[in-house]
Amino acid sequence: MAQPDGKKIFFENLSGAGKAIAVLTSGGDAQGMNAAVRAVVRMGLYVGAKVYFIHEGYQGMVDGGENIKEATWESVSSMLQVGGTVIGSARCKEFRSHEGRLKAAHNLVQRGITNLCVIGGDGSLTGANLFREEWSGLLGELAEQGLIDADAVQMYSALHIVGMVGSIDNDFCGTDMTIGTDSALHRIIEVVDAIMTTAQSHQRTFVLEVMGRHCGYLALVSALACGADWVLIPEMPPEDGWEDKMCEKLSANRAGMKRLNIIIVAEGAIDRNNAPITTDYVKDLVVKCLGFDTRVTILGHVQRGGTPSAFDRILASRMGVEAVLALLETTANTPACVVSLCGNQSVRLPLMECVQMTQEVQRAMDGRRFEEAVKLRGRSFENNLKTYKLLAHRKPESELPVSNFNVAVLNVGAPAAGMNAAVRSAVRVGISEGHKMFAVSDGFEGFYKGQIKEIKWADVGGWTGQGGSLLGTKRTLPAKHIDKIAEQMRKHNINALLIVGGFEAFESLLQLYEARSAYEELCIPMCMLPATISNNVPGTDLSIGADTALNAIVETCDRIKQSASGTKRRVFIIETMGGYCGYLASVGGLAAGADAAYIYEEPFDIRDLQANVEHLTEKMKTSIQRGLVLRNENCNENYTTDFIYQLYSEEGRGVFDSRKNVLGHMQQGGAPSPFDRNFGTKISAKAMQWISKKLLETFRHGRVFANTEESCCLLGMRRRALVFQPVVQLKDETDFVHRIPKEQWWLKLRPLMKILAKYKTTFDVSDSGQLEHVVRNRPKESDASVAM
Repeated sequence: MAQPDGKKIFFENLSGAGKAIAVLTSGGDAQGMNAAVRAVVRMGLYVGAKVYFIHEGYQGMVDGGENIKEATWESVSSMLQVGGTVIGSARCKEFRSHEGRLKAAHNLVQRGITNLCVIGGDGSLTGANLFREEWSGLLGELAEQGLIDADAVQMYSALHIVGMVGSIDNDFCGTDMTIGTDSALHRIIEVVDAIMTTAQSHQRTFVLEVMGRHCGYLALVSALACGADWVLIPEMPPEDGWEDKMCEKLSANRAGMKRLNIIIVAEGAIDRNNAPITTDYVKDLVVKCLGFDTRVTILGHVQRGGTPSAFDRILASRMGVEAVLALLETTANTPACVVSLCGNQSVRLPLMECVQMTQEVQRAMDGRRFEEAVKLRGRSFENNLKTYKLLAHRKPESELPVSNFNVAVLNVGAPAAGMNAAVRSAVRVGISEGHKMFAVSDGFEGFYKGQIKEIKWADVGGWTGQGGSLLGTKRTLPAKHIDKIAEQMRKHNINALLIVGGFEAFESLLQLYEARSAYEELCIPMCMLPATISNNVPGTDLSIGADTALNAIVETCDRIKQSASGTKRRVFIIETMGGYCGYLASVGGLAAGADAAYIYEEPFDIRDLQANVEHLTEKMKTSIQRGLVLRNENCNENYTTDFIYQLYSEEGRGVFDSRKNVLGHMQQGGAPSPFDRNFGTKISAKAMQWISKKLLETFRHGRVFANTEESCCLLGMRRRALVFQPVVQLKDETDFVHRIPKEQWWLKLRPLMKILAKYKTTFDVSDSGQLEHVVRNRPKESDASVAM
């Protein structure tokens, strides 16, 4: 497990001197592979190791020669934002033979390489493990043939393997997310959003095929993210007679004034008899049974292409650094491991345990044990499936439980992409639980003015992909209007409250909790979901909306850097939002490949600014043509964006020129990213289930009465788990003056950004994982899966 908090180990103790690390990409390509390669190369060089590229995957390892080249710092410049893999990937039949692996071993030993970082799927990683197991035997054969001497056999006696999973299908057990999956979801959702506009115009039904021959993750999560009417995946084939049920649902949706239908089919979709279900079959079925104008769209390799998302760049960079640390710490007895993501934490798992469980999934599907296959995919997949069923398929009124509880939902604070997905999820789960749902317009301002009305299942159709806040949101806090709010609660008989918002929502919930002693109407279950682009709410590692803002920042930085291609050397100073919280500047800087990021949480002075300018000047003289510096809007009242721009312009004169750009409210706008749609949907569903449970627990003598700390909570992501935390207990963790948590996990990522920008710094590896084991069923609360 990870080292205890507070115990810091710095990687200066883990020297890579004398070691040679080779990195290769194998199998299908995935967006973000280049970010992983870049991180491995730069971290390897940073700790003093030699690092080699192996071009064209295992084929390059077998062929040797120019395919195995030593990497330099500059050789991975400008590749962070490039899709695919610039070092190439190829399927290699020769490596599957003993003779092929013998050639590969010879090529590695000639260069002194005994550390391999393999980025690929389960086939590539299985091949790497077999190579490792055969290594000593292969060296013995090479010595017998006179190709290497006895000293080489002894010196290079062990081969160390660390894997990173690059696959858009997210079909590898042991990790919540594989490199490339989030980017593939971006491509799918961009297409679905575009198709929805034309489908609505013509009242059409669209059947979309997405990738996933053996895994339905992309189909399932994209169906959740766009609110699809029906989804077909290999892990959970539909019950016999599904054709009639699907047509009934499509017909009912049209009767409810919906002008379009979306059906998503995984390319490996099957029925209960393991027979394939094709898009053409689904189309013909809809046309024959309903007569709807129906079209098929097959997305194909579009899903593999394009620029990696912010999530994939950060994931790949973190995994690449973790992979190098794992190689530095490995011994001859350490099994091959794979670097994985669990919740919001990097972990190391035995490679073959993960591979074996991945293969078990396929065996379960082949044996028609579909429930088992879903469970083996992991709790994240299982929860996605449960949530989809809950939101997509409305039970008949006669089957709904009757609770007689009224639940109100409102947005508070600045708008954040993903708020509408959270509200839709809350409304539909609430109705499924038998509650009457009420929507409050314009936050607490609308609450005290009585802008409260019942909201039905169909009212939130199509909300998932909408940016901003359709309910309306204001920063007004409830304290000044508590009398009128209590009166409105009494008038509408509100029995529970769900607040979706940022720091103002947190303050609001605290004020409502503290007013309970004076107002019985406030003695009801209350829950808050963090939703703010600033990611500055205590009690959670992530907030709804932050991922969309990060993608906006990263896309803009890519364009700004590209604008300088072919011109003279140039440095861009970019100002980001976030209040006093430096999350967007720091994590955006890591994803965009920034040279520096100035934030309030890490004080700096004129000497630091001067050192940064000198560092950039040195880099500009020797290698890079473009520099990127991010500045949080409130990082320092004197060192403003203008001041830093003028300083860089003056001090860089003759070497580079400078430009500045204030990103402003574009970070708050736009359609929510797939991550924010799904994060909002899933945590909102979990919050509503918690509210239902609390309502039953606190209903006594014909009324709800909840006045304990545990009945007024914030639902947040903490490392590996989604946790309900009483807001009153979070007060001590909060800096109310600057509206930020006192402890922020992402500060540990800042040295990573500096290392990848060639700064000498210390890096706390206390969170780096020791080898763990694959667990079939994680503890119940860890269904958090930061990864959607």
